[in-house]
Amino acid sequence: MDLEALEEIRRLKHRYLRCVDLKQWDEFAGLFAADAVAEYDTPVLGKTLRLEGRAAIVDYMRANLGPDKISAHTAGSPEIDLDGDRATGVWSLDDTIIIPGHRLLIRGAAFYHDVYRRGDDGHWLVEKTGHKRTYEYMVSLDDVPSLKFTTPADGSR
Repeated sequence: MDLEALEEIRRLKHRYLRCVDLKQWDEFAGLFAADAVAEYDTPVLGKTLRLEGRAAIVDYMRANLGPDKISAHTAGSPEIDLDGDRATGVWSLDDTIIIPGHRLLIRGAAFYHDVYRRGDDGHWLVEKTGHKRTYEYMVSLDDVPSLKFTTPADGSR
C-alpha cells in the first residue's frame, strides 16, 4: 500500500474543507482537475446540484459560501482505495452553515464520494466529488434568542 499517496489524498480533502471555510478560492481552485465534476445532494433545493468543470465549482462556492456566511466543515473516517494514479474515497461529513443576514442556522451530515487522480506534476487532484445527505436541518436564529456567535474582532477566520 502506498502510504504516502494515502496521506497526500487525506491532506487534499482537508485542504478542500479549510479553503471552503476560510473562503480561499484561489487555493481551492488549485485542488481540482480542470474537468472536475461535483454533485452535491441539496435537500433544501429538492435535487442534486451538478457542477461541471473547475470554474463552475469554484464560482458556485464563491457565490454561495461567500463572506456573508460562516461555515464549518469536517470530514473523517476516510475509506481510500488506490489504483495506480487514480483513487476513490468515501468520507463522513459534518457541516454547519450560519447565515447571519437571514438569521438562519443549517446543520447536516453526509457521505462524500470522491475520485482523485495524480496530475502530471505528481500532485493529487479532485476529479469528482459530491455527497449524499444523511440529514439536514434548518433553524431560525430567532427561535433561540440567547444564541450568540462570535468571530475574531478583525473579521479574519
